[in-house]
Amino acid sequence: MSGTLYLCGTPIGNLGDITLREIETLKNCDLIAAEDTRNTLKLLNHFNISTPMTSYHEHNKYSKGPVLIEKLKSGTNIALVTDAGMPGISDPGCDLAKDCINEGIPVTSAPGPTAVITALVISGMDSRRFVFEGFLPSDKKECAYVLKNIENETRTVVFYEAPHRLCATLKTLIKATNDRKAACVREITKKYEEVKRGRLSELLEFYKLNEPKGEFVIIIAGKSIEEIKNEEIKSWESISIEEHVKKYINDGFSEKDAMKLAAKDRGITKREIYAKLKKD
Repeated sequence: MSGTLYLCGTPIGNLGDITLREIETLKNCDLIAAEDTRNTLKLLNHFNISTPMTSYHEHNKYSKGPVLIEKLKSGTNIALVTDAGMPGISDPGCDLAKDCINEGIPVTSAPGPTAVITALVISGMDSRRFVFEGFLPSDKKECAYVLKNIENETRTVVFYEAPHRLCATLKTLIKATNDRKAACVREITKKYEEVKRGRLSELLEFYKLNEPKGEFVIIIAGKSIEEIKNEEIKSWESISIEEHVKKYINDGFSEKDAMKLAAKDRGITKREIYAKLKKD
């Protein structure tokens, strides 16, 4: 029988956040695949865990992934850990999990903290509906595609960012979102945990004067329905009522329905639409 891949969430700052189940998993598995073995060794030493380690990260995933798959096929139980947080969230853990699933190898989790959820809930932003974008893509076309998608996004949007790129990213996000409300969260669960809230432009001004330190999570408010409606009304006001009604007729609607839809778009009554058309 094959072994099992355990996706283990490690503390994102405070070592006290590790779970009892994860400690047990790391102790009892046959091998730990770590993003940085030197960093993980500190965690293992703290909890007296002596399980052997091997490296698995973005730069060796294509060569090491097949090796780990073969070990799993032979019955080795492997725990996958990142430097902090859940494997598979903005790291190559998702690639190894997919490969295991394709090979019929069991995949399970010993869940732990993750920065995206922790930052979201302490930011005070709406958490009922949100979308996680990770890091902005370095490829210009991909980045432009992501930014275009969030222009009218009504859900809260969450990004990761490194300190040396924070100000440049905030500038980019100001343009893409028309300077929405946001929060920057850093050093989560650590001694100097910090949450800064305000418009993106206000956050940018703060970090221009205060050098960004630590890994950041940026949480941006979604566009409100009221904002979208106001923009739609403005766009309709740029054409005449006759053109507006004609557009819907060309789309296959009856004249009656076209007038009703145009009235709804413009926030006026159907009677006002009818009166305007008959007057002209």
